[in-house]
This record gives sequence, C-alpha cells and structure tokens, in this order.
Amino acid sequence: MTDINQVEILLVEDNPNDEELTLRALKKNNIANNVHVVRDGAEALDFIFASGPYTSRRVESRPKVILLDLKLPKVDGLEVLKRIKSDDRTSMTPVVVLTSSKEERDIVESYKLGVSSYIVKPVDFDKFIQAVSQLGLYWLLLNQPPG
Repeated sequence: MTDINQVEILLVEDNPNDEELTLRALKKNNIANNVHVVRDGAEALDFIFASGPYTSRRVESRPKVILLDLKLPKVDGLEVLKRIKSDDRTSMTPVVVLTSSKEERDIVESYKLGVSSYIVKPVDFDKFIQAVSQLGLYWLLLNQPPG
C-alpha cells in the first residue's frame, strides 16, 4: 500500500478496465510506484482535501498530477476539477482529464476550470498504453511544478 502522504499520481477512475490498463501502462514504464486510485468523485474529494476516510492525510502533500475521468459516480469529474482549482491549497496541482468524452462542452468547460491537459482515451490498447506512459513521464520527470 502506498503512503497516502507520498502519492505522486492520483488516478480517479470508476471503470475497472481503464484503471487496470492505466496502472499497467505506468508499471510498464516504471512510473507506478506511488499511485493511489479512487473510484468516484466523492472519494477523490475526500482524498484531495483530507476528509472522510483520509483525515490522516496532509492536504499539503499534493500528488504531482491527478488523472481525472469526467464521467464519475457520486460527484461528476467537472465538479471535482472545479473544487480542486478553486481552493488555494490545491489550485496549483496539475490535473489531466483522461476521459472517453469527446464532447466539445466537456473540453471547453475543463479548460475554463483550469485543467492542465485534456486527453481522450484511445480505444486501441497500444495507443492507450503509449498515451498513459507519455503522461506519466512528462508530469513526473519533465514538468517543473511550483514550490
């Protein structure tokens, strides 16, 4: 189990198949050491803001990147994004939408809310593995976050 204060990637994904593919892609490139998975928007908010079952977590221990699906149970991904970007403690955390939605309104709204990147999940397995691998390499190794 990953130390919840040392999470590098927070994966917010309700589809078990997409979760497994994403984790496999990260492992394939040796960037899955500190990944934490939550399966709905409410759990994502609890994790990010150290509430509910995550009260022992420090809010200041932000993940390096949040991979966020939009179509989530309990709390929609756009609402999760809005809450992250509207709070001073979490607003600088990079959020990458990783979703199957190609809807223009979802893309526009995500960018209005401050998403770092919007990626439509490739249906092809090899392309999906490649996309997730590139995401992990960029956000964990190349991107320079603020203090």
